[in-house]
Amino acid sequence: MDSAKTESKHFWGFPLSHFSYFFIWAVVNGYLTLWMEQVAHLNGTESGAVFSMMAGISLIFQPIFGVVSDKLLFKKNLILTIAIVGIFIGPYFQWVFMPILHINAFLVAIVTGTFLSFILNGGVSVIEQYVQRASLANGFEYAHSRVGGSVAGVVASLVAGRIFLWKPNSIFWACTIAAIILTFLLLFSDKVNLDNAAAAGDTSDSLDMKTVLSVFKLKNLWVLAIFYMGASALFDVFDQQFITFFKTFFDTAAQGTLVYSYMSSAQTAIEFCLMFPMPWIINKIGSRNGLLIYGFITCIRILGSALSPNWIWVVGFRLLAGLEMPLLLTSIMKYIAGAFDIRLYATVYALASNFAKQVSVFIFSTVAGRMYDVIGYQHTYIIMGIVVFFITLFAVFFLKKEDPIQPVKSRILMLKLKWKRLLQLIVVNE
Repeated sequence: MDSAKTESKHFWGFPLSHFSYFFIWAVVNGYLTLWMEQVAHLNGTESGAVFSMMAGISLIFQPIFGVVSDKLLFKKNLILTIAIVGIFIGPYFQWVFMPILHINAFLVAIVTGTFLSFILNGGVSVIEQYVQRASLANGFEYAHSRVGGSVAGVVASLVAGRIFLWKPNSIFWACTIAAIILTFLLLFSDKVNLDNAAAAGDTSDSLDMKTVLSVFKLKNLWVLAIFYMGASALFDVFDQQFITFFKTFFDTAAQGTLVYSYMSSAQTAIEFCLMFPMPWIINKIGSRNGLLIYGFITCIRILGSALSPNWIWVVGFRLLAGLEMPLLLTSIMKYIAGAFDIRLYATVYALASNFAKQVSVFIFSTVAGRMYDVIGYQHTYIIMGIVVFFITLFAVFFLKKEDPIQPVKSRILMLKLKWKRLLQLIVVNE
């Protein structure tokens, strides 16, 4: 009974941390394009350049963050730094963005891309892998903690749309408040059962650079990376300027923004509900199959949006994202744990899931921004949907199945380490 209470106590800080972090993520990714269009008066190409820089700079952060995270394991040095930097989002967009823009549009893309990449595109893998490892040590499902991120999406959609219409810069100050909350949660709430830490990886400091570099020899790492470059990356590129496309179905920008807010809230509500049963579903169908289903649904959503005759159809396809995210988030966490050496969890996650993805986002953000201006949203979306289909088809044939025995190996490692510590204690006492 006492053990169950301890585990429950150690669980609740993590959904709240997920909520705080992904509130920032939802606000920035949902409304940054709109802010740059209506407040900063950037065109599609210039807005795309900002997102490309976010993706490009993260290519420096992510490999480093992955290796550092695997070395730190449960130490909070890096994750706290990311949270503290997030506190400056409000001041940056209130007082720094516009003066830099007046100097040079490309310079503001570099500075903004570096700043937001550290917190979001680069930092997300640090947040995700930390909670995933904590879930293994504390004995809870990662997806159940990630529900906090889904709730954040709902709240951000309801709140951000309204405060944007009231005062656009307020959305970034809301991010600052969320970052302050995240910092305090990391300092005082998020606890890990260190007695069970070996379940989340080797805690004996045996991880060296040779072992880290060995992941590059794995064919499956490259297959997973290609899948992410084609499916998940285009999912993000598609969503970057989606709000601008969505507003074209309405007579006024304010009406489109308000409906977008309600639609996003409904999507994240679906995501929230599906996060609870999704671990059970993925355990039944397999994490590899979950990833493949995600890829095909993404293809359907992009193509469906491109061919939609009115905003009602667009909303219908947009709501599929409520299924996509639980599928992807639960599947990738379980897949990496089952298909790779768990000691290298953060490195694999950073390289295959985030680094490769951001390579694609870096390339396609500017390209897509230019295509929006030249051939329009519908034709650009059709091209994106076709690319996602063929990349997912590639994964069907080449992405290997996960090893169901891998979690058992982690438990054996944990027992070995416990026996080793016990023997050391016996020797010391003698």
